[in-house]
Amino acid sequence: MNTQFKFTQKNIAALPPHPKDSKSTDQEYSDTLVSGLKLLVGKSGNKKFLFRYSLRSRKCSTALGSFGALTVDEARIIANQHKALVSQGRDPKQERDDFKSRISFGDFVSKHYLPHITTYKRSIASDESKLRLYLLPKFGHAPLADISTQNIQSYHNHLRVTLSPATANRHLALLHHISSSALNWGYVEKNVCKGISKFQENNKFQRFLSNDEIRRLFSAADDDENIFAAAYVKILLLTGVRRSEGLGMKWEHLQLSGLKKQWYVPHTKSGKSRYVILNPMSVHILEHLPKVRNNPYVFVGKIEGQPIQNPIKAFKRMVDRAGLESSLRCHDLRHTHASLIINNGGSLFDVQSALAHANSSISERYAHLSEETRQKTSYNISTVITGAINGAQVESGRSVARLI
Repeated sequence: MNTQFKFTQKNIAALPPHPKDSKSTDQEYSDTLVSGLKLLVGKSGNKKFLFRYSLRSRKCSTALGSFGALTVDEARIIANQHKALVSQGRDPKQERDDFKSRISFGDFVSKHYLPHITTYKRSIASDESKLRLYLLPKFGHAPLADISTQNIQSYHNHLRVTLSPATANRHLALLHHISSSALNWGYVEKNVCKGISKFQENNKFQRFLSNDEIRRLFSAADDDENIFAAAYVKILLLTGVRRSEGLGMKWEHLQLSGLKKQWYVPHTKSGKSRYVILNPMSVHILEHLPKVRNNPYVFVGKIEGQPIQNPIKAFKRMVDRAGLESSLRCHDLRHTHASLIINNGGSLFDVQSALAHANSSISERYAHLSEETRQKTSYNISTVITGAINGAQVESGRSVARLI
């Protein structure tokens, strides 16, 4: 096997994992373009860049970062920077270690992590909120390299006292991604979140509005002072879309005329676009909403050019007016939409399609509703057949009587 070649993205990606029966942990490859630049390929297929050099008659090496986190060009730039330091009699590994020990969690997040994830992550606002309110006050000034697994575990346990298990787990997931990025970029030696277990989440509770509760909520919405918030709440129930999808509704994405009335949703939770069928009531609501000049959004907020900023406040106002329990959530409207599908003859596949679930396992939480519908259908069939049989017996009796 040729272990010396010009590194490219394509040929590195094509390298196979190091054989599992090999005595060595990694297979080392050398770049022919930049001397000292190496690539280690492990038995699991993981690939990482390394720079080897000699300083004061001593052979040394320093990790540069994982392939994928670093491109070949970026690895070459760092390797050449290290070569320049060596030519000056300076140790790049020592200077890198000194730098890593100095950089704080807050500096790493603001200067490296956030600029990176902003380029692709749609839920950046949620991450920024967790960082601003919780993580930076807790870890912001601590050296990144000094934060231990025990520190993270303690923080996770503490969150469980004041927050739900699901919310605490979202914090752990964010910390895990930050630590993983720091590892890939060479700022830490390991992911300190690895091995910390998530709390068990109880997502089985589902609240469904009854017909009477739906009537009361719609009536409360009709009496609300904010016509856009009222329409927003109604549309959530009528379409089953997620809260963020509803807020992002724009006039340019609506098709309210013609045979096929629908709404184009360019971005969903899965990152894919989709079309939502608009039923007659939702079309009626949207057609009677005024368009606000210089605002592309349907559910207009107080900030110019923006949608409603705090739909929860308006929703709670309507819930209170309708006489419903204060614990009712906007997300329960989505659950209710699913229950209406099932209770009106729809299948779990219909639920998956309408709610844009990534896979059928998510829709299976409504399986008990489907079972109830099947029982009712079976009972109705029994009633129909029984009626048919009894009717036949009556007719048969009358025929006999007429013959006598």
